[in-house]
Amino acid sequence: MLKLVAVTGATGFIGKNLTERLIENGYKVRALGRKYQPSNELIQWIQGDLGNSTALNYLVRDVSAVIHCAATVRGGSFKQFADVNIQGTQNLLEAIVQQSQSPRFLHISSLAARQPELSWYAQSKYLSEQVLYQYSDRLNWAVFRPTAVYGPGDKELKPLFKSMRRGLLPVVGRIHNRFGLLHVKDLIAAILCWLSSEKPIGGIFELDDGTPGGYNYQSLSDLVQHEWKRPIRCVLIPNSLIRGVSFLNLALSKLLQYSPMLTPGKVNELQHTDWVCDNAPIQHVLPEWKPRIRLQDSLSEVI
Repeated sequence: MLKLVAVTGATGFIGKNLTERLIENGYKVRALGRKYQPSNELIQWIQGDLGNSTALNYLVRDVSAVIHCAATVRGGSFKQFADVNIQGTQNLLEAIVQQSQSPRFLHISSLAARQPELSWYAQSKYLSEQVLYQYSDRLNWAVFRPTAVYGPGDKELKPLFKSMRRGLLPVVGRIHNRFGLLHVKDLIAAILCWLSSEKPIGGIFELDDGTPGGYNYQSLSDLVQHEWKRPIRCVLIPNSLIRGVSFLNLALSKLLQYSPMLTPGKVNELQHTDWVCDNAPIQHVLPEWKPRIRLQDSLSEVI
């Protein structure tokens, strides 16, 4: 009998890649989506969102594990982030603990949760993790905090790589600020290792591609320049300009009723000096996992 795994955020970048790999690896999937999608013998779609208790109860019924990928990364107020990232997580957990046997739970969070003071998004992800402690006596749970994830289907980092293809690398903050990157296939490989572990793995774990010291804008420019055999120029975006645009975007979002990506909080995240992960804790509990995809080997597919 195939193991049944529930996935939230299954139509998103990470969730879509995850469901495909789960099926390839012999799992059956029950997936949550806002819009109707046809089911088949390997994937059953549940129409609803994290505010729909009926859909959530059906989503988690009789599953062996729940992988929570759903989140919002855009918003013009803390409440917009909190409604999905915090309350949505709590709603899902409430549905899980009502089952006669609670499945394992994996929360795909973000490295931004390490610095909750930076933005509404970072704070909401940190607080969504804190909700889990309320259920520690009833649930086996773990949190993955990946750094910036890229790969086929990614929309957030793709513009950056496209800009470099044109010879320009925009720099927000200092040129030597450090950050990690992680290919979506390596993230999913870690999820599959967690899923197949006989002993439940619990705790909060960071993940990146293991590049010593991570990247900075200059090293990224040098790497891409070497691979593509064309000059890449780092262009420093003045702080006053990027912050001015972010405040204007936030104001316009309230006027025009859209969810902004570039906000003052997002600028704080982009300007933070250190977004490099420590893979040692996750490799200690999942020794069979290690990141295998190097950025230089996957540049052509990400654009």
